[in-house]
Amino acid sequence: MREIAHIIAHFAVPALVAPGLVKWLQLPKKWTTYWALMVATMVIDLDHLLADPIFDPNRCSIGFHPLHTVWAIGIYLVLMLPKKTRIIGIGLVIHIVLDAIDCTMM
Repeated sequence: MREIAHIIAHFAVPALVAPGLVKWLQLPKKWTTYWALMVATMVIDLDHLLADPIFDPNRCSIGFHPLHTVWAIGIYLVLMLPKKTRIIGIGLVIHIVLDAIDCTMM
């Protein structure tokens, strides 16, 4: 059940955040465009393919997978600063926060 809620959160949280970002940052496109970009940041989970086993429900991804390390998270935070990468950076940080929440629920 925790795994299903975690996956749903990766779609639902950006859907909750995107409309507010459009308004707050006065972005030119529809919120669905920004939602899709934030959901696309789930591509960082490809680093799970490097692990053995690929999926372990009792493994915290933060600090274990290469794209979930402190160094990667630092880059994601920096990506939030320039306007051109801001939405991607926000999506990546949301992803990491959701993964960290999942870790605390283990």
